[in-house]
Amino acid sequence: MGFLIWLIIGGIVGWLASLVMRTDGQQGMLLNVVVGIVGAFLGGLLISPLVGVGTINDGISIGSVLVSLVGAIILLAIVNLFRRGRVR
Repeated sequence: MGFLIWLIIGGIVGWLASLVMRTDGQQGMLLNVVVGIVGAFLGGLLISPLVGVGTINDGISIGSVLVSLVGAIILLAIVNLFRRGRVR
């Protein structure tokens, strides 16, 4: 059941991050899920210790989803930086 929650929340977080970074037209549903899950991992490593909020693995809350969203936005900014030479 936890894996299914990861996929659903990862897809939502990846989709929201792609809307914020304006890359939604370039990504499909599968890439949104991948961006959401990798972004949640990145947010859990970098942001979660700074703000003291758990990750999605600890439980789904507004704070954990926001940490995952910020991690996904950072991931898309890094990808845009390498692909286009600018963050956007």
